[in-house]
Amino acid sequence: MAVSDGKQPAKIKDGEDEPTWIQILEKFLINASDSPITQIVAETYPNFIERQKDNTYLKERAILTPRNDDADAINAYMFDKLKGESITYNSADEICKASTDTLDQQHLYTIEFLNTLNFPGMPPHALKLKKEFPIPLLRNVNPSKGLCNGTRLIITKLGEFALKAKILTGSHVGDTILIHMIILTSTQSKWLFVLKRRQYLVRPCYAMTINKSQGQSLNYVGLFLPNPVFSHVQLYVALSRVTNPDGLKILMIEDNDKELKNCTRNIVYKEVFSCLT
Repeated sequence: MAVSDGKQPAKIKDGEDEPTWIQILEKFLINASDSPITQIVAETYPNFIERQKDNTYLKERAILTPRNDDADAINAYMFDKLKGESITYNSADEICKASTDTLDQQHLYTIEFLNTLNFPGMPPHALKLKKEFPIPLLRNVNPSKGLCNGTRLIITKLGEFALKAKILTGSHVGDTILIHMIILTSTQSKWLFVLKRRQYLVRPCYAMTINKSQGQSLNYVGLFLPNPVFSHVQLYVALSRVTNPDGLKILMIEDNDKELKNCTRNIVYKEVFSCLT
């Protein structure tokens, strides 16, 4: 709560206007090595090779990180370690004709180019999956059946036209469901068009972004900070996902400033609290 309210003692970095760097207790820290991804995986998922099919083991832990690129790198590393044959599901992409005033804009961008685009909250064009692979839903599908944004599942069968999966979290733990491809549209984009992508509404979740983890309760959290957090109370969200302090481990890439050893940025808009009094 001290982190959330901005009451945790903070240091100021040269060239910055406000003190935003707080010190992390030594007991939570993982000493950085030459292979930080290997290290954070080993701390968060010990004995992964032997327990990769243990549902209880999988649902009670996750690696959190601020950026999608880092989460993708960790998931790719663990995907390669997972036993079994992989299947790649390719999406069908097109430009939404109602999103542009240019009649022939769909001819300006090739399908191959559209396939390379990635957007927050959307699965990639080439979605690689394996049996016993944990996945989260990316949107609300059927809340009454426990299929909400962020619900974690584990794949039990990879079909040609559907995925069979078992629910790991929420009020419908143990239920078996079928997941079909649906058409998704990009909501935030620098492009002058809206992308329509027909794909399965999932992606890997050994590691996930801090924002995506909101609402999750986990026994073991590995917080991976190759870069400091970049948005308001993001650090608090990450720290508060774990149910017990003993289950929290943090790996940071050290800043060259010796005055900020074992420190990371905590962004809090204190003026918000002053308006509440």
